[in-house]
Amino acid sequence: MKPVTTSTTRRIAYQGEPGANSHQVCKEHYPDWEAVPCASFEDVFAAVESGDADLAMIPIDNSIAGRVADIHHFLPGSGLHIVAEHFLRIRFCLMGVPGTTLGTIRTVHSHVHALGQCRKIIREHGFTPVISGDTAGAAREVKEFADPTQAAISPPLAADIYGLEILAEDVEDEEHNTTRFVVLSRELIEAPPGNGPVVTSFIFNVRNLPAALYKALGGFATNGVNMTKLESYMVGGEFTATQFLAEVDGHPDDAGLKRALEELAFFTTDVTVLGVYPADPFRATVSR
Repeated sequence: MKPVTTSTTRRIAYQGEPGANSHQVCKEHYPDWEAVPCASFEDVFAAVESGDADLAMIPIDNSIAGRVADIHHFLPGSGLHIVAEHFLRIRFCLMGVPGTTLGTIRTVHSHVHALGQCRKIIREHGFTPVISGDTAGAAREVKEFADPTQAAISPPLAADIYGLEILAEDVEDEEHNTTRFVVLSRELIEAPPGNGPVVTSFIFNVRNLPAALYKALGGFATNGVNMTKLESYMVGGEFTATQFLAEVDGHPDDAGLKRALEELAFFTTDVTVLGVYPADPFRATVSR
């Protein structure tokens, strides 16, 4: 499900430099849209909020690194809505300028998380890791260095964009390395009920009472609703003000989920639905 806009050139914003994984997932799922790189997540949200971009592609979870913490703070107050999700199998390549070989490399550049996810090849060859701000930015830097002793660990798309040679493919340590992205829109576009698997994302604040969270979540269990995500984080700098981000299988119009949300509202100070969107087919491939 892709929202329809009336603009001549539809634009989707992402955080990172051209060639980043976020750029890759934009190309895969929105090939006819203009992918707009942004320096920070704040810039991505601002681009959509201002109308400079129609949609945003944002990473929210990684199977190795866990949640992307900044997003959980930006999303609730952004006024944007989740309209789709996409999963991307993360693949990293070792790349360098033409003429570079495994034997000439001394230092390897990448984002701190990518370096941590590719320890085996770094250790095997004795490379010195150097932290860059972005995986695709590391490829750009190596291109600018034009030095065969320096290489980058970056997505394969970056090699095409910056004219680098791939020296080794799939250098990540874990084959299951996968990132979940959500697509954000200014408009709330809900998936219709009864038209395939649906995910509902929402945030809520529990009342500061004993067993409040237990009581708030009880309705999901008694109504047979499968909760796939529940994460907490403080808001407003107060230790007693805890906000939760939750995701469940199902549509709010489904009888069971409707009753569960009504019960949740009784034990919370507020409940805000962030999105009701089609479940990505990748979910069906993951064993429960």
